[in-house]
Amino acid sequence: MASPRQGGVRHTVHMQRRLVPVLAVSTMLALASCSGDASGTDDTAGSGHVTEGKLTIATGEPAYSPWVENDDPASGEGFEAAVAYAVADELGFAAEDVEWVRTTFDQSIAPGPKDFDLNLQQFSITDERRQAVDFSSPYYVTTQVVITVEGSPAADATTLADLKPLLVGAATGTTSFEAAEASIAPEAGVQVFNSNDDAKLALQNGAVDAIVVDLPTGFYLTAAELDGGVIVGQLPGSAGGDEFGIVLPKDSPLTEDVTAAVDSLREDGALDELAAQWLGGDTAPVLE
Repeated sequence: MASPRQGGVRHTVHMQRRLVPVLAVSTMLALASCSGDASGTDDTAGSGHVTEGKLTIATGEPAYSPWVENDDPASGEGFEAAVAYAVADELGFAAEDVEWVRTTFDQSIAPGPKDFDLNLQQFSITDERRQAVDFSSPYYVTTQVVITVEGSPAADATTLADLKPLLVGAATGTTSFEAAEASIAPEAGVQVFNSNDDAKLALQNGAVDAIVVDLPTGFYLTAAELDGGVIVGQLPGSAGGDEFGIVLPKDSPLTEDVTAAVDSLREDGALDELAAQWLGGDTAPVLE
């Protein structure tokens, strides 16, 4: 707005004097809005909680076994559902104070505001993802495994060389895909799929001879979803290479406490017990 001209300098000074208290009041209101008042007004952004007094935890839509059983994380059944409630307990939250929301994988690790406090969805911890979100320390360390079905040329494979001339698939953008390229390097290249579900269907239909997934998923697919499912073996060098961490919004005030909770559960053996319960204690041979 142009400065008022009528009344000259004296009018301008008068206007400035009138503006000073107005600006002061506006500034005080703005500060009060940012800091909250002493009467207990919720400051969810400052506390790190989406809803004050609650712990809002996200998972996928849908969420699959063995990570979440029957797509019902509130049951606490499944490895990640059980870990979520164990972490909540470490943080001082009762089970009834845990609220669940659903997110896609990509939305969860994209920059920007989040509608969750924590998110468990088999997120591998990477430096690139750390640019957009926070991670806890790892709650699970996995390996990559080759699976197939009875009657496939891959069913009798015992070495990486046996797999090289075959059609091997994996979900794009995953550690499984990278491990398949690095360890097997199939002659036709790794066959690309949008998801593990798509790769599984291709295996069922005979479009590929084998697929690469993480070991817990491999156990589940071969036991529950594939007729005549077979675990061929683990890929060398993948043991201990893929760490799953809990995702939090970038610079969340909860990150340090969540990491301490995960560390405590690891040190007292609780994470190993949950992994044995929900992911199985079986092993697969390492392919050379």
